[in-house]
Parts: sequence; C-alpha cells; structure tokens
Amino acid sequence: MGFLVKREYFRPQADVLAEAATRVGPGASYYTLSMGGAPVGYSASTLDTTPGGITVQNNTVFDIRALGTVHRTGITQVFNLTRTMRLRDFDAQLQSDVAKFRASGRVEGDSVLEMTVEAGGAPQRQRMHLREPMVMAELVNLQLALGGELTVGRTFSVRAFDPLTLQQRDIRLTVLAESTFIVPDSARFDSAQSRWVPASYDTLPAFKISQQVAGLTLEAWIDSRGGIVRATSPIGLSVDRTAFEIAVQNYRADREGGRTAAAGSGSDVIGTTAIAANVTLRPEALAELRVRLLNVSLAGFDLSGGRQRLAGDTLIITREGGVGEGPAGRAPPLLNAQLPLNSGGDTAVARALQPEPLVQSDDPRILAQARQIVGRERRAGRVAELLSAWVYRTLDKQITISVPSAVQVLDSRRGDCNEHTVLYVALARAAGLPARTAAGVVYLRGQFYYHAWPEVWLGEWVAVDPTFGQFPADAAHLRFVIGGLARQVELVRLIGQLQLEVVP
Repeated sequence: MGFLVKREYFRPQADVLAEAATRVGPGASYYTLSMGGAPVGYSASTLDTTPGGITVQNNTVFDIRALGTVHRTGITQVFNLTRTMRLRDFDAQLQSDVAKFRASGRVEGDSVLEMTVEAGGAPQRQRMHLREPMVMAELVNLQLALGGELTVGRTFSVRAFDPLTLQQRDIRLTVLAESTFIVPDSARFDSAQSRWVPASYDTLPAFKISQQVAGLTLEAWIDSRGGIVRATSPIGLSVDRTAFEIAVQNYRADREGGRTAAAGSGSDVIGTTAIAANVTLRPEALAELRVRLLNVSLAGFDLSGGRQRLAGDTLIITREGGVGEGPAGRAPPLLNAQLPLNSGGDTAVARALQPEPLVQSDDPRILAQARQIVGRERRAGRVAELLSAWVYRTLDKQITISVPSAVQVLDSRRGDCNEHTVLYVALARAAGLPARTAAGVVYLRGQFYYHAWPEVWLGEWVAVDPTFGQFPADAAHLRFVIGGLARQVELVRLIGQLQLEVVP
C-alpha cells in the first residue's frame, strides 16, 4: 500500500506530464484582440500531436496606432515538445513594415540551448547552458494545466525563456479563482450586419491565473488545457476567445472598412500612455530637476547612479556638462580622455563594449560606419558627440513596431527612440566607447512620454539622446531601467499607475 501511495502521489513531474499529454488531442483556438472596445487584431493557437511529441503554434496579427500612424505587425511562434513537455526546438518570428526578426533554437541533451538570431547581417549564434529543462514563456500555462496544478490557491515559480527578448525570467504563478465562461463555438454570416455573429456557444470551466514577472502582474483566465479564455494587459489590450470567422473574417472586414480601433482617434498608444506634468518645463534650461515618483513601488528599478539620485520618493537628475561647456552640474572627469578608456575592472563597463545579438558592434558594416563617423578623433567625449549628431541627422523619425536591430536600422535609416538607441550603442562600441541602453520617461510639451536613450562611459555614465539630438541629454530624462528589451518590458508595470510631481 505504501508503494502504491508513493507511486500515485509522489510521481515524477515528467511522468505526470507524459500521461496528461497522451490525453490531449489536436485542437485550435481563435481570439479577437481589441483596444478601446474595437478590434485591433486576431490570434490563433493550434496544438498538434505527433507519435513522439506535441507541436504548438501561435500566430498573431495586430495593428497599433502610434502618433497618428497605424502599424501592422505579425508574430509567429512554433514550439516542438516531447511527450513530457520538454522543449525540443522553437522558431519565433516577428515581421513589421520595416523590420524582420527571427530567433530559433534547439535543445541538445537537456543541458544546452543552441540558438540562432537573424535580425539583419549574418545570423548570430549563441550557446546557453541550462541548469534545468527549458520552459518557454508562451507555454507556462499549458504546462501548468497538464501538470495538474490548476487548484485554487496553488502557487509555484518557474524560470521561463522569452524568444522575443532573448532572456530568461523568473515567473511566479498563482491560481486565484475558478469560474465558467460561455464563448462562441461557431459562427454564421448575418447579411443585415454584413458580419459574422455567434451561431452556437460552448461552456468552458476556467481558472484565473496571476503571473508575476519583474514586478509586473498579468492576469488571465485559462481552460483545462492551458489555453487563454480571456485576458487583459496593462496597456488596455483585451484577448477574448471566439469562433474563427468572428476573430479573423470580421477583423479583416473592419480593417478594410477603417473601423478598427487602430484607425480611431482615441486608441493612440503613445498618447494614452503619456503622463501629464504638473508644471510647464523648459528642459534645455534645466541644470537639475526634482520629481516625486508616486503611486508605484520603486523596487527593482535603476533609479540611482550617474546623473540620478533617489532621496525617498524624490528623484534628482543633474545634467552633465558638455564638451567645451562650463560646468553644468558636474562635468565628467574623462570627457577629453583618449580611447580606449580604462574601465578600472568595472564589469558593467567591460560588458558595454561587447557585441550582442541585436547590438552587432562587430559587424563589418557597423565597424566601417563608426570609422567613417569618428575619423581620427580619439577623445572620448568628442566621439560620443559625433556619433549622436550623425544618428540624429541620418535616421528618419518614425514610430516603429519591431525588435530593434542595429544592422537593420543602419540599412533602413529610420525608426523611433529604440532604433536610434540600438544603432548608437552599436556604433559607440565599435568605436571603442562603452555604451548601454537606458529607458524611462522624458518630458515633452507638457507631458512625460516613455522613451529610450543611450548612456556612454566618460569616467561616469553620461546620458545622450540621438533621437532629440542632445549631447548630453537634458535633465528631463528620468531613467528607470538599464538594458535592452528584456529590461524595458518592466516599464509596463508603470503604465496607468505612475504619477509624477515636479518639485520646485
């Protein structure tokens, strides 16, 4: 009896998942994506079984309105799993009107992930050692459901990999509640409305799941197979399961007729996420700015260091002096030092000279462009200024929905703050100047907008802004995170919550 109890109640998780996987049949689910009460896209998720495993494919198409322009983006992700839900390989692609990104990988022996990233230039290969079986962020809910973890009050943690940010994250999941949803199961065409409407409905038991990652909390209702039934995001995007025709055909008809939320005036993602300022500022005249950060937890953000100092809930930003200027606050001591700069053993500075999958500072085209811009100049401050001026003059200022890649930006010569920043950082590193990405908010015409800009090492970290053509950047740049897309995702938890109060 003791043996039987142990076998049934203390079985290895792999055995539990393998048995559950045998009961999972092929299927497809479709979703409408909406914002402001109107459709902005659709998504489809399919699960296929094979003799040796499971294949999950997610396809998403959505429109985002930003500064008056609608941007269409498509994301496709394919995951091949073993019967025990262990990853074999994956392929993730993002396509927009100006950029393409692809990351693919294969797990070798459960201990190594061999990954290839294609984002302009030659494919870049990475080798990641795994301390435990690889879990993909997109499949956490599926593994939760098949593992028999859907019990209200149950909480557990998992380390998951996101192929679009190329980073692993610790995710804490909690089952909050259980309920029943009625969703459209089939559709019929209503000629009076000229659109598809529900013909029959299905009743689905669902569990409310909370995911906490990097301080951000996301909630969704999922079914017993881990598929989303309903979810919302902090930026106001809603995901609802429905029939194929309602999700896909209605969206296409609405888009052709200009009736999607992306075509409306009230759904501009830039405008709806901006934060009103309590005073009118002249950033170009500010040597120092004091701002109270209200209504959010500040834990986990990179608020102190360099030009910034946090005192309680008040952030104090002091603008650095520029080349040839008198002191405006405190001028970096190595402004005119010769390249290469000595990092003094600082690992953060050393890392800021290395190429990365999307910061291809070792690409021949990036190296050649950096040499052309810098010429014979070896003074660190002057190199930083020359690069900022070139990026500002060269790139067309356009909102872009993409995974920014330095090589692609060099080819397209256009983009928003993310494209300006990733190209600047790559050029700076190619020139021997340590550089990194910073992100937060910036003041512009009465509001604070989410923004990204570079920081360069000139004896201390100095903010520059090639999007606005500022060297150094004005004091109205409030840095919250340091790093690329994986860190910038953390800014989402500020949207709709953060309040800023400028202190005289």
